[in-house]
Amino acid sequence: MSGWDPDPAELRRIREGLRDVVKETPVFSFGALSRRCGGEVSLKAESLQRTGSFKLRGTSAKLRADPDAAARGVVTGSAGNHGQALAYAARARGIPCTIFMPVEAAVSKVEAVAAFGAEVRGEGTTVDECIAAARRLAEEQGLLFVHPFDDLDVVKGQAGVGLEILAQVPEVARVVVPVGGGGLISGVAGAIKAERPEVEIVGVQAAGCASLRTSLAEGHPEAVAVPSTIADGIAVKRPGELTFALMERWLDDLAEVDDDAIAEAMVFLVERAKLVTEGAGAVAVAALTTGAVAPARAGTTVAILSGGNVDANVLAAAINRAQTGAGRRVRFFTRISDRPGVLAGLLGQVAAAGGNLLDVTHVRDGVSLHVDETGVELLVECRSVEAGRRLLEEMRAAGYPVEELNREEGR
Repeated sequence: MSGWDPDPAELRRIREGLRDVVKETPVFSFGALSRRCGGEVSLKAESLQRTGSFKLRGTSAKLRADPDAAARGVVTGSAGNHGQALAYAARARGIPCTIFMPVEAAVSKVEAVAAFGAEVRGEGTTVDECIAAARRLAEEQGLLFVHPFDDLDVVKGQAGVGLEILAQVPEVARVVVPVGGGGLISGVAGAIKAERPEVEIVGVQAAGCASLRTSLAEGHPEAVAVPSTIADGIAVKRPGELTFALMERWLDDLAEVDDDAIAEAMVFLVERAKLVTEGAGAVAVAALTTGAVAPARAGTTVAILSGGNVDANVLAAAINRAQTGAGRRVRFFTRISDRPGVLAGLLGQVAAAGGNLLDVTHVRDGVSLHVDETGVELLVECRSVEAGRRLLEEMRAAGYPVEELNREEGR
């Protein structure tokens, strides 16, 4: 299928045929990111698509392409976004749907899939096991199996993102796309290169699951042993056979970003763009903020926010981590006399220095203390980096031996 030559007219017909289910997502200019990167940057917010990700485009296209097979029922394996999208698309067309999900999948994701009317079956610990189980059920019962990415009909559905970018951003020069199995970037690249071959397509993977660079070097799909990343939406062990060939053909550049950068990008989008994304949805922005990808010298760079289905606990952890790294949360250790009222005096000093106490812990084990001392570890929220520095200076000036904890070198 590497010889697939996208027909813009066909892709437009597919996109038009999905309007009853799939909505056009907005593009936002993002001045804060443009200033930070030194180039014009806009965001394509697929995180605002129905079901919270671009996946609805591909699943809907697959059902439309083979309606007779789909009518008997559809099945797939997924840990989240693809399952939600297929369940939604199937419900919209009155089709029975079964989703295999890992037995330890997040309860919130299982409930989201079930809420769209699908039957959820727990299977194994990985998405690969779920996909294998879904294939078996499809063969046994004559159901339509819908692959999360390695299917040309699915890729053609994802191409709608590229068509919309061309229409919404006529001056587009570079598109930065999250990469997992490769379905999204293959569709986007196919749609854009067919009409504007000069537009650059840049893929971004999470460093903890970056199989594509090795695959490109070897000339065939290669797998990573154990994916490990906050960006679970693109934690795919290996590219698809079809999508690898398409990426090999159309990809202009490739970058990786680590989990710290991804978490910071998630928080940056919340604070400055008022957009909530999952880890996978933030990798394109992470690549731009870290300099792993540079914006185009002329024209507009479009970063695709592929999804917004983030667990609340994960988002909270990302915010806490970013605030600590930026110096707005300060964790420090000190020693005080183990007498009544002394701890109250310490906390009063924190308040007087403008700090908001979030957590306090007595530490008596594993540290060197006099017999009449106790250790205290505090987590304090500050209004700014400078306020955090002043707080520590004032604590030391008041006579407290302060040791700052959990700060990265140079932060």
